[in-house]
Amino acid sequence: MNISHENIDEINAVITVDLTPEDYNPQVDKAIKEQAKKAKLPGFRPGMVPVSHIRRTYGKALLFDEVNRLVSDKINQYISDNKLEILGQPLPKEDDKNDYNWDFQDTFSFHYEIGLAPQFEVPFNEKTTFTEYVVKADEETLESRIKNLRRSYGKMTNPDIAEDGDVLYAELKQVDSEGKEIEGGVVNTASVRTDLVDDKKIKKSLVGLKKDDEVTIDLKKAFKSTADIARMLGVKEEDVEALTTSTFKLTVKNINRLEEAELTEDFYNKLFGEGTVKSEAEFREKVKEEVESMLVQNATQKLQNDMYLKGLESVKVDFPEAFLKRWLKATNPEIKDDELEEGFADFLKNLKWTLIENRIITQNGLEVKYEEVLALAKERIAAQVKMYSPGQEATDQQLSQYAVQLLGDKEQANRLFDEVKALKVFDHLRGVVKLEKKEIEYNKFLEL
Repeated sequence: MNISHENIDEINAVITVDLTPEDYNPQVDKAIKEQAKKAKLPGFRPGMVPVSHIRRTYGKALLFDEVNRLVSDKINQYISDNKLEILGQPLPKEDDKNDYNWDFQDTFSFHYEIGLAPQFEVPFNEKTTFTEYVVKADEETLESRIKNLRRSYGKMTNPDIAEDGDVLYAELKQVDSEGKEIEGGVVNTASVRTDLVDDKKIKKSLVGLKKDDEVTIDLKKAFKSTADIARMLGVKEEDVEALTTSTFKLTVKNINRLEEAELTEDFYNKLFGEGTVKSEAEFREKVKEEVESMLVQNATQKLQNDMYLKGLESVKVDFPEAFLKRWLKATNPEIKDDELEEGFADFLKNLKWTLIENRIITQNGLEVKYEEVLALAKERIAAQVKMYSPGQEATDQQLSQYAVQLLGDKEQANRLFDEVKALKVFDHLRGVVKLEKKEIEYNKFLEL
């Protein structure tokens, strides 16, 4: 057997595998004997089918399978031994059209195209500077959080007069330009949330309404979301798009208001535990701390994204695009040409960042351990338990059991592995680059 590779250029190469009968016949003979032991054929006792019969009947198929298996194994071993950093997987050359007899005496020569990873320097060092934002809760964000907390522990009332933020339980009837009900038009009774009304003039017309009051509004003008309009009318979203007119007469049946909880010690105890918070000032400070702790994740995501963009911008390389497109189509036969072209630029961006990550991991001896992936799986499961079963907590033994089951799914395991790898690279880069801390209010941070 002879195996070698020839570089076409810096990012494309061809691997050639030459096989003689002496290379493949021992494996083929072994496969034929194993098949003879397992074969159940008419006229023969189980396991007693003559090898010669198996060779005549199934020989070429077994020869084909064993040659392909041998070639695949040897190519993978060659790539590993020669430390070739390839992209995708080797593909048979399209013009490799040798016509073989498959008679156990052929000398085979197979040619496989490979895409090579481009060479580059990792663009991060002690001189690379990033801004690490310390996000502070601005007054608007703080007030919004406090309002949501008070509403979550509030009570429902039915006031006589509607205010902004109330929910109107109302009958909606489709009308024409003169305000007359359309025969066969859409009619439905539903909850109309005034806080979702986008048009200021329409919102003002809903404030001050009382039970049995009527007002005519254009739903498509009032609400940006087609889904919200479909819910109110009890129809599908495509039916909303097909409406001949979106003008409706709204008749108030009832007014619902969620009154905010009062700032009392009982309210503070429900939120933070007995005796933790005793005054409004302490309450506001506690909420501010919690909001800013949540904003740490936003700042971390910003820093990660800035590093990602810096990597993409700094690494100028070419990729074997023709090979990669062929490989993508070979591994995703259902993909259409226009779909491939549409997503190819994003594919190359992700590929470039993956190469940067892998280079950082290799050069710095970083390692993703199973225990770390397992710990992340347990963390994700614990968060789901908390979300869907408030007040309940799974034991560490239960979390471990569920995590092992989750990692049994190859797709989930790969996703979690990639997450751990990304975190390792990010933590490493934080220790390498220069970080300049900068305080910023959340509303200004969002503008970034």
